[in-house]
Amino acid sequence: MIALDTNVLVRFLVEDDPEQAERVRRFLARAVKFKTPLFVTDIALCELVWVLSYSYKLSRREVADHLSEILRSRQLRFSSRDRCARALGSFRQGKADFPDYLMREVALDEGCSEVATFDGDCLLEPGFVSP
Repeated sequence: MIALDTNVLVRFLVEDDPEQAERVRRFLARAVKFKTPLFVTDIALCELVWVLSYSYKLSRREVADHLSEILRSRQLRFSSRDRCARALGSFRQGKADFPDYLMREVALDEGCSEVATFDGDCLLEPGFVSP
């Protein structure tokens, strides 16, 4: 299994650098051909959301659509696809940032009842509490 850095995911999705995008396409094709699983960390997903949102100025919906595309890929592995999908669902519906929703899902999976935060957008959502 090989982990993918955020910049590989960005090149694949936005194709802003034709040479690197082609290298990623070939790399992914080899992984599929040889049935090599590719791992995407929670950190890479959070960075990806930030890069797409702030560097590429994509809308929340466009970012969510890209995340959905990544989560549907059978070649990609995640620490928990279900947890990432729950965070994505909350991100689509809510106002908080994707990393906050993912943090909440990780915390709940680890047995926490809530996440303490000062983030006002999070405090409007279940699973978050003000300290």
